Amino acid sequence: MTDYPGFIAIETGGDNSLPLAIAWALPNGQIKNTLIQPDDEWLKDELLSLGGYDLDELRHLGISPLDVIRELENDHFSETLYTAGVQDDEAALSLMFDDFGVDPFVELEPAANLYPELDAGEWSRARSELFGEMGLEPLRPEHEVQVMLYLHQRLVQQDE
Repeated sequence: MTDYPGFIAIETGGDNSLPLAIAWALPNGQIKNTLIQPDDEWLKDELLSLGGYDLDELRHLGISPLDVIRELENDHFSETLYTAGVQDDEAALSLMFDDFGVDPFVELEPAANLYPELDAGEWSRARSELFGEMGLEPLRPEHEVQVMLYLHQRLVQQDE
């Protein structure tokens, strides 16, 4: 069985970095995902955007940011995780880490860095095409991770 890179995606509330949902891949290719309960401190901003979510939905179906951090730590402590949107994901993770005074224990890098043989933009185009082929939504974290896993598998098989 091949180990997969640690892919991660975080859905945020538009222009702010409020984390709403998160997904990441395990080395065996399984995906963990959840909604995130917003911390009360995060909700003080009057211009807050919750994307397509309802606040009650996030509070009742999501898990606390601290529990998300603990689970991520159990799965990927001191690892590099790969993402399609480094700045947005870094800002969202920083908000969670800072809120609980936790030092970041993961580093984020663009997923395209895993494939130095591809020209600039080629990974992004292939990713976009896969969303269409698979009928998935680009902004949903579990779909983002699923597409990155599938694209990784495809690119690795091409190299063999």
